[in-house]
Amino acid sequence: MLADLREESRIRLKALRERPRPGSIQSQFLALSPRTRHAIAVDTSKSRLYLFENSTEGLKLIADYYISIGKSGIEKSLVGDQRTPLGVYYITSNLDPKSLKDFYGSGALPINYPNPLDVSRGKTGGGIWLHGTPPGQFSRAPKASDGCVVLANPDLERIIRTVEVRTTPVVIAQQLHWAPPHSVRADSKTFEDALQAWRGAKASGDLNRVLGYYAPDFRSFAKTLQEWTPTLRSEMASAKGRGIELKDLSYLRWTDSSDIMVATFGEVVAGTRTGVVKRQYWVRRGTQWKIFFEGVLG
Repeated sequence: MLADLREESRIRLKALRERPRPGSIQSQFLALSPRTRHAIAVDTSKSRLYLFENSTEGLKLIADYYISIGKSGIEKSLVGDQRTPLGVYYITSNLDPKSLKDFYGSGALPINYPNPLDVSRGKTGGGIWLHGTPPGQFSRAPKASDGCVVLANPDLERIIRTVEVRTTPVVIAQQLHWAPPHSVRADSKTFEDALQAWRGAKASGDLNRVLGYYAPDFRSFAKTLQEWTPTLRSEMASAKGRGIELKDLSYLRWTDSSDIMVATFGEVVAGTRTGVVKRQYWVRRGTQWKIFFEGVLG
């Protein structure tokens, strides 16, 4: 118990000494739609959660909080391994604290672990939440959860009051990389070009041209590329060669053993006002970007 308190004090002081440079942002937030009003980044090496506000002036760090992670550390891969996952996730819901045990404190915000990248790597498990602490316990040791990200109840309450379900990204990294906003998108041009080329191919009506942007190991949930192709064909037939707008486009980067882009957008055909909201996962293979997941957000 005393060792846990010492470690918590050490980590809290370290995070305060090593503050991000004023005006810098987390480098994985390459482009966020105006509909994405907030974003969260977790630095597991510092036991710290950073809350950003997204406005017409760009991302701004508005708060940061001490957090606890899994008893066994990071890089969750198996159900019950007591590790916290690393990756790009989204808040999927806001659980009513009245429906939860006291153990979870002021509430819980589940995230979408395992995401499509996790699934493609064979990772298992679930039930990863941002949640609070039991009554009478202000905070927990730096490594004390079964894999969730745990905050003091007052901190969690502020986050719950602030963020939006479904549109708020949560990046969980071993170590965050901070950079000036103008430099964050500097090396993403090849991806932007690939995304716009896919959009142009989709509008052209040439199915074979479109399929060239999809990886052979593509999945859309349980569907293979062959099983997803009729959906593409139907969408293109419905568009009738009209242009396609990628509305409210956001994309975030995740780099580990692979270079990944997670893009979310409304796919709107010219002459229409609304369309389906899609999320795509792209992977860089050699010099080319390929789609290995695409799905409609319900």
